[in-house]
Amino acid sequence: MAQIGLNGLFQDDTICAPSTPSGRGGVSMVRVSGADALKSAVALCGKRLVGMRPNTFRLATIRDGEGVIDQGVVSYYAAPCSYTGQEVVEYAVHGSPYIVQRLLRALSVQGVRLAGPGEFTRRAFLNGRMDLSQAEAVADLIAGEGKAAHDIAMNQLRGGFSSEIEALRSRLLDFVSLVELELDFGEEDVEFADRNRLQGLLEEMDRKVRSLRASFQAGNVLKEGVSVAIVGKPNAGKSTLINALLHEERALVSDIPGTTRDTIEETWLIDGVKFRFIDTAGLRQGKDEIERMGIERTLAKMRQAKVWLYLFDASKDTLAQAKEEAGRHMTDFPEDGRPQVLYVANKIDRTGTEPKREGEVLYVSAKDKAGMAYLEDALRAFIPQLPDADAVILTNARHYEVLGLVLDDLAAIRQGLADNLPGDLFSVHVRSAVDHLGLITGKIVADDVLRNVFSRFCIGK
Repeated sequence: MAQIGLNGLFQDDTICAPSTPSGRGGVSMVRVSGADALKSAVALCGKRLVGMRPNTFRLATIRDGEGVIDQGVVSYYAAPCSYTGQEVVEYAVHGSPYIVQRLLRALSVQGVRLAGPGEFTRRAFLNGRMDLSQAEAVADLIAGEGKAAHDIAMNQLRGGFSSEIEALRSRLLDFVSLVELELDFGEEDVEFADRNRLQGLLEEMDRKVRSLRASFQAGNVLKEGVSVAIVGKPNAGKSTLINALLHEERALVSDIPGTTRDTIEETWLIDGVKFRFIDTAGLRQGKDEIERMGIERTLAKMRQAKVWLYLFDASKDTLAQAKEEAGRHMTDFPEDGRPQVLYVANKIDRTGTEPKREGEVLYVSAKDKAGMAYLEDALRAFIPQLPDADAVILTNARHYEVLGLVLDDLAAIRQGLADNLPGDLFSVHVRSAVDHLGLITGKIVADDVLRNVFSRFCIGK
């Protein structure tokens, strides 16, 4: 009988999927994992693969019932020393969608089913090849667009974060074992677990957990990018500015006010950190339904952005007017949730002003691309301090929430110490902290958590 995994899917059947993006290219990779991976390869490639040794590859002709599919390179990895911990075969074939689809059909005839999103990595987790936080790092590594996000994901994939969590969990587990051992000697009034030592451990853990949670804000920025809304009145030059920043004609530019009807989002790397620029519709009373809808979307995006580049036409408007307008649009924001604002005096080519920066104000000409260096330098101020290569930085919202529960557990344990609770009641709080830490690495995991984690993966990984 096939083994059923934690998420209800069979783990002993054989699965396949393309591991490279769809479309034409030089090479496409198709991955197969499961007990029949090599058997199905022999069926498609013949005696050329019989007796193939693990961790080797061979050039082979791949055939189905209709004839030759392709000539490609077949690699074989034996269990448990493979990515998934199962028998794995990978086909490197020419990058034709027709070849890939025909190969997948041929594998299906051999009883190999198509994999779901993240199913290869899920099997790696279930087979002990990586813990859950490392599996999540795989998705982050694939999605990362800048050096900072890449470095954090690589550190987590190598087990840096897992080691921190497991060290804390192990020390608590040792202590709860001693507390529970005391219960077997209840009538003899013995104490195996030193409460004073636990107090010191609690203080150390509290500092560590709070430090990890404090890193989440910077870590999330490095992972997701800095969101920058380019806002202002119609015809202030917002679309021209985003084109100047990106060095391409990405946004439609016109002298007619209200040309931008919807938000346009583009990314740009500054010092290895992703900035997400949002070109918005001009802020005014919409003259038609479509423009009004665009302005509503603009206001929603403005609320999500961490930074506003508030543009105004330096030949018509003053800084005081721009500040008044920006303040009016910020009245609904909570004090601690307000974006930081840089005021951009655009169209200085009409005023004869030199490009420069004066505090929170930048003087530029987006049309002439003058002053862009000042703007780029100003944006650098919003990059969090980059961590050392080996620093542990929290980037995952699930981890952040679980560590919040751990802090609650630690507070309950401290209160239990103060109240001199008996061992059986006291150990409940310690065990809760151990279990919550286990949720991060997957020592303890529920089906819905697994489904949520691996649903973010692409098929083929």
